Amino acid sequence: MNLFGMLEVSGSALAAERWRAEVVSANMANAETTRTPQGGAYRRQLVVFRAQPAPRFPLLLASLHHGPQEGVRVDRVVADASPMPRRYEPGHPDADAAGYVTYPNVNPVMEMTDLLSAVRAYQLNASAVQAAKNMLQQSLQILS
Repeated sequence: MNLFGMLEVSGSALAAERWRAEVVSANMANAETTRTPQGGAYRRQLVVFRAQPAPRFPLLLASLHHGPQEGVRVDRVVADASPMPRRYEPGHPDADAAGYVTYPNVNPVMEMTDLLSAVRAYQLNASAVQAAKNMLQQSLQILS
């Protein structure tokens, strides 16, 4: 992989991890939301990544492929299908006839773990971009 390919891979990972951090932040912000515009409690969202495949080698040799070489992208954001916790709170405005309130399936400890993972992956890819930039600058200094 050439230097620009490395930048493309790291750049795509930076965008994907930023999106993951935003989804985790939304989950944390809605950890106690019992009523949404769609109805019912907020449901935790999960980011699904997908690899961007590298083009076939002959196309690369012929320089016929000008899109991203490879990397990662966000394929979709899906709702977590895990069960929603219910608490007995008969005075709550969102309580059902039996007095139970359905709360989001957001676990703050899991969300913080996901956020730390996204931040760390972002930092690593930012370091890779910085290293590629430094290599490019050194190459330009040698050529000049």
